[in-house]
Amino acid sequence: MGQKEGVILIVDDERDHADGLAESLEKLCAQAIAVYDGTDALQILRSRQIDVIVTDLKLGGDIDGLDILEEAKKYNDSTEVILITAYATIDTCKEAIKQGAYDYLVKPIDIGQLRTLVTQACQKASTAHDRRAQKPKAGKGDFVFEGVRGNSPAMEGIFEVLRRVAPTNISVLIEGQSGTGKELLARAIHINSLRWNKSFRPVNCAGLTETLLESELFGHVKGAFTGAAGDRKGLFEIADKGTLFLDEIGDMSPTSQAKLLRVIEDGIIIPVGSNKPTVVDVRIISATNQNLPELIEEKKFRQDLYFRIKGVNISLPTLSERTQDIPALIDFFLKEAATEVGSKVTGITDAALAVLLHYDWPGNVRQLRNTIRTMVVMCDRDRLDARDIPPDIAQRPQLIAASQQPAVMGDVSLNELEKQAIEETLSKTKGNREKAAKILGIGERTLYRKIKEYNL
Repeated sequence: MGQKEGVILIVDDERDHADGLAESLEKLCAQAIAVYDGTDALQILRSRQIDVIVTDLKLGGDIDGLDILEEAKKYNDSTEVILITAYATIDTCKEAIKQGAYDYLVKPIDIGQLRTLVTQACQKASTAHDRRAQKPKAGKGDFVFEGVRGNSPAMEGIFEVLRRVAPTNISVLIEGQSGTGKELLARAIHINSLRWNKSFRPVNCAGLTETLLESELFGHVKGAFTGAAGDRKGLFEIADKGTLFLDEIGDMSPTSQAKLLRVIEDGIIIPVGSNKPTVVDVRIISATNQNLPELIEEKKFRQDLYFRIKGVNISLPTLSERTQDIPALIDFFLKEAATEVGSKVTGITDAALAVLLHYDWPGNVRQLRNTIRTMVVMCDRDRLDARDIPPDIAQRPQLIAASQQPAVMGDVSLNELEKQAIEETLSKTKGNREKAAKILGIGERTLYRKIKEYNL
């Protein structure tokens, strides 16, 4: 493996730091991918080959650098992992080296030392395996990224569209309710495209103000607005030759829509506060949970932009419209969660499956995934049972009847089940209420109220 041949994954929850490392390492010896949380890192590890990983030990979420090390070695033992740590966790990193990590660096990072380590790690990886440089083959069997699963008629049709669309550069518009897996579908298209070895960059158009969104997309120069302390590249430039995913594009302001249309038509961006144009080559995948034709009628969305982003239109069904896919999704999410938390759970009882099949899943695939994760965390047996189902789902009378095992609840009240679930989750998270609320799938304010209600 020579220079500029290795694939490097940088994982850091500080976006600017991750992007800076990616840019530096890509110039040196490799194509580099930057992600900002452990979940995205694990998804990439499961979908393609990575030669070297540079990850911060602490990532600010449930998944840390040691989890990434373990997963990387499980999928490909020749993948080399370099950990970045603070002084307080050096002992942990030394222990990680015993578990297969290549090396570690202490903050603040010496970029020269990091480059040397990465080069050496790439060389070591090259002697351990023949790097598979071929593009993943497109086809239904390859679109198995988390929520993009199923054999229902609706999903069979989507897989056929994906097989035809992914290898092209045509723009794609994905429609569907929140939680149906629009970003997962966009990632699947990217991974199976000719741009698979370049960046995939998502941005939530509804989560940023107009100024911040334009800065995020097009970049800015120092002093362009209050808080712009230095020049910064936008996602269009960072994703050059790759894919940009514009989530909730229907929430984009008219001004931002006009600027986006100009970039799509001309392939030229101008950073905020600058007059210097930059040519970019980016594939656009957009998503929305709104009815864009209605927004066009209401003069809230540009018709010309709509036709530009709607090269191919894919409508994702709700989970209640593809219930026959639920068992396969549960199986996938169960294995994913068990691996993530180190659980011995390997299956689910018919009673529990019956309850989950009869639930209407207003939060769609995302809610199902979070539910299974919660159940795996709470279960201390080898199979999930109806007693592991979160109270907000299990307490519905028709679902309890569907389990055909009313004795599962026994003489324990639903309040007791809820109290027990909260107690056990708080114990597992060592009292971290933010993490506990996330695992339980409820808001922090709701959790605080329940803690007070149950005198926990």
